[in-house]
Amino acid sequence: MNIKNAKNAVRASNGRSAPTRPEDERLSVGSSFAYGFQHVLTMYGGIIAVPLIVGQAAGLAPADIGILIAAALFMGGLATLLQTLGLPFFGSQLPLVQGVSFASVATMVAIVTGGGGLPSVFGAVIVSAAIGLLIAPVFSKIVRFFPPVVTGTVITTIGLTLMPVAANWAMGGNRKTEDYGSMANIGLAAITLALVLVLSKVGSATISRLSILLAMVIGTIVAVVTGMANFSKVGDGPIVAFPTPFHLGAPTFEIAAIISMVIVVLVILTETMADILAVGEIVGTKTDSKRIAAGLRADMVSSMVAPVFGSFTQSAFAQNVGLVAVTKIKSRYVVAAGGVILVLLGLLPVLGRVVAAVPTAVLGGAGIVLFGTVAASGIRTLAKVEYRNNMNLIIVAASIGFGMVPIAAPTFYDKFPAWFGTIFHSGISSAAVMAILLNLLFNHLKAGNSENQSVFVAGTGRVIREEDLKPLADGDHFENGKLIDCDGKEVPVAASEGSAEH
Repeated sequence: MNIKNAKNAVRASNGRSAPTRPEDERLSVGSSFAYGFQHVLTMYGGIIAVPLIVGQAAGLAPADIGILIAAALFMGGLATLLQTLGLPFFGSQLPLVQGVSFASVATMVAIVTGGGGLPSVFGAVIVSAAIGLLIAPVFSKIVRFFPPVVTGTVITTIGLTLMPVAANWAMGGNRKTEDYGSMANIGLAAITLALVLVLSKVGSATISRLSILLAMVIGTIVAVVTGMANFSKVGDGPIVAFPTPFHLGAPTFEIAAIISMVIVVLVILTETMADILAVGEIVGTKTDSKRIAAGLRADMVSSMVAPVFGSFTQSAFAQNVGLVAVTKIKSRYVVAAGGVILVLLGLLPVLGRVVAAVPTAVLGGAGIVLFGTVAASGIRTLAKVEYRNNMNLIIVAASIGFGMVPIAAPTFYDKFPAWFGTIFHSGISSAAVMAILLNLLFNHLKAGNSENQSVFVAGTGRVIREEDLKPLADGDHFENGKLIDCDGKEVPVAASEGSAEH
């Protein structure tokens, strides 16, 4: 037996094989939890925002809102573990962080304030998620309609639509506070941003990869020194608390609430599929229809279980896709470690209060880099698209422009029917729908297409008029900016009529 065969035999006897996918890389336990904690810090503000908003709309007491937050963290951790580690038919096994979907906020608030209360929200989430679970395989089959012109557009839009979130965080996060938009908040965000850039530049690869986390830690220390962070209330409240099933009421099932939530689930499926494709592009791994279906099913089954513990619809967090791109850490086990931390935060409210004490402005400074990286990843994908003699440029232009409408004018769809506004109020969903439809129209339904059918086509490549070529002879060519004939002699170039020498 030669050495190579011996090594293979040892691997076989140990039941292990070398990882063949980038996302299967295993880091040390310490590194995994360090990078995983960085993921938690990145999405913490977003995951607690939904229970805060819905709880306040429902008129809950602070203690009950705390239960909603703990449930959101707990379920986000479980959903992340399912998505990253996976079970048969469930989980994409990609580095995707899961959490409460912000796309459902407006609908849930409408249900709560309309008299249904939280029990009606819980019932609507359970039924709509069950419907989403049934149709998930259908969504996965349309992956062939997501070429780079579509995925690049959607990924770019994800990054662009998240920038207002980063800006809001940098200004303080809460518009009702007196210091919102103050130079102190913006300055703290700027310090954090500068720290990310400086730490990324240092010679150590480890420090560079942990630049986001280290910048947040240092930024928080700066905030403590300057009196902008307060950890005095970390000891208030219980240290350990397990989410009690149906603590806030058993679910009730109302048709109107269910229908409106089904629309939200369609939006969530669209956004999660875009995130799966985005992180697959960043990691450099295959994302086929089977893998997408498994990821969507993980989303939906997590959403079905979430109301039991007092939480809501679950989806992938786009901001963490940016963190994968920035750190170059592609291991799904790192994100799984972040899922474990989320579960612990849900069980140990004291840890959650520590993380909650990190100033929002610090998150904003880091978010500028994170979300910008998502957009840059989309632009990199769009660079692979062929733009000559086709309509791809107008697909990109119209889709990104359409996706920016609700970002530039948040009230644009307020007068539209509720179902329409629910779908298109999300810039990500708007861009995805437009890109998919235009790609079908121009690249799949060929009837009516003709070469150079639009000014957009002519503008995508360099064009020389036929009359410009007639004076040239065989063998003429350019060298160092001069026209040379076939004998190697320079051909004089006369100035155009009406031109002036300077």
